[in-house]
Amino acid sequence: LMAREGVEHVIAHTGQHYDHNMSGGFFHDLGIPEPDCNLEVGSGSHVEQTAAVMERLEPVCREAVPDVVLVYGDVNSTMAAALVAARMCIRVGHVEAGLRSRDWTMPEELNRVVADRVSQLLFTPSREASANLEAEGVPPEQIHFVGNVMIDSLVYALPKAQAMDAPQAHGLGEDEYALVTLHRPSNVDDARTLAELADTLARMSAVRPVLFPVHPRTRERLSGLGLGNDPSDALRLIEPVGYVEMLSLVRSARLVLTDSGGLQEESSYLGVPCVTVRPNTERPITITEGTNQLVPPERERILDAVAAAPGRRVEGGARIERWDGRAAERIVDVLLR
Repeated sequence: LMAREGVEHVIAHTGQHYDHNMSGGFFHDLGIPEPDCNLEVGSGSHVEQTAAVMERLEPVCREAVPDVVLVYGDVNSTMAAALVAARMCIRVGHVEAGLRSRDWTMPEELNRVVADRVSQLLFTPSREASANLEAEGVPPEQIHFVGNVMIDSLVYALPKAQAMDAPQAHGLGEDEYALVTLHRPSNVDDARTLAELADTLARMSAVRPVLFPVHPRTRERLSGLGLGNDPSDALRLIEPVGYVEMLSLVRSARLVLTDSGGLQEESSYLGVPCVTVRPNTERPITITEGTNQLVPPERERILDAVAAAPGRRVEGGARIERWDGRAAERIVDVLLR
């Protein structure tokens, strides 16, 4: 019921205003069938998106009379759908429950905490997420440690990504480039911070090629700083790419520099060193068990972290418990019980 709408909100939440062809690309890449219902909620402010989802989902739930409404992650539609179901006395299942950054300046933290509070089935991706819920007083029988469904998607799509060999299209080989994604407002909307990050990327590109799929709005700002204008530059600004192509690029990278939550998880599974430009993470297991490290948006700190990054591991080398591609099966088992 919520799959298509959820994908659209993940895209909108990043500030990247893609059309429905982009969400259709996700459907194709992941083999997801067309939805029975598409709420058609596009970009807008956090309040506008939340209100629109709630207004449009209520009549759908009233007609469908579901036993459970499953919500995923921490985007605006997650919280909105959870609130609608709770108000209608429909059980809520939250997939990816229990994650905490403890940073209340992040809209995602509010979304995930509210969704957890009104859910009766809490599906956690890691034991530390389950411990967070227990510390907040959630009854243990409502908490189900199932693993990470994002890794399910990765395992499913990895053969396609391997066959695609996306780096070759950019004249790059395995383990010889850094892959960059930056989208959080704290990094790209502040002119001073973006200028420092741009200078950092320029210095990184003096060591190895840097591939940066970038939104047009951010591209324009970077071009104003003199980056990405010369096609021969080792810093290559490219258009945003689809899921499978991005997975192919991550898998073959020497290093990932990002502020994305999902890439922290994917890089850990794939054994690719990750430097996350954020003060905190709701996925600490990627630091303790994976390849990830946090740095502030400061040139020298980032360059030091990049220089000190370890070599790549074998795919799946992090061995994070239940990140095995079978989390969805465990969720289904819980629902059937």
